[in-house]
Order: sequence, then structure tokens, then C-alpha cells
Amino acid sequence: MIAILGLVVGIVLGLIFQPDVPVGLQPYLPIAVVAALDAVFGGLRALLDGIFDDKVFVVSFLSNVVVAAAIVYLGDKLGVGGQLSTGVIVVLGIRIFSNVAAIRRHLLRA
Repeated sequence: MIAILGLVVGIVLGLIFQPDVPVGLQPYLPIAVVAALDAVFGGLRALLDGIFDDKVFVVSFLSNVVVAAAIVYLGDKLGVGGQLSTGVIVVLGIRIFSNVAAIRRHLLRA
């Protein structure tokens, strides 16, 4: 419940203040959003499975974002940023759809 409340508050604050993302960080924002969504759907799946732990969720959320951004940063420095960005999006997308499928199965069973 706290995660959903935090998400709603974050969206409302973003809509009110409309923050500008620095040009240097713009390539990393979509990757960070997808990594954060992966953590959110993983947390929702864990909640429905009865194994949710808020500490694990926070660490997963932060580490997903940092690791995904670091991979893309490394790719930019190596000159293959586009390929690594695509790889990160594919892997996280597969995880998101896997979690959504598990959530759907859980909700349809209930």
C-alpha cells in the first residue's frame, strides 16, 4: 500500500512541478523508468504471493535502477550504448511481462 501511495504522490508531484531532466541524463531516464516498473511489478507479484518484504522491495527498486543505468552508461563509454540499452529494455521487459502474467494468473485464480 505504501508503494502505491508513493507512486501516486510521485506522479502528482511530477505533474505539478514538471521537472526538467538534464540533457546528459536523458538517455538514462527511459531505462530507469523501465527498471523501476520491473521492481514495482515484482513487488506486486510478491505481495500477491504473500512473500512481500518492504526492505527487499526498496533494495530491488534502487538496485534495478542503478544497475540498468550503469550498464547503459558503460555502453555509452564503449560506444555501444544503443545496443546495451536495447538489451536492458528486452531483459526488463521480459521480466515485467512475466510478473504481469503471474499477477494475472493469481487474480484469476482468486
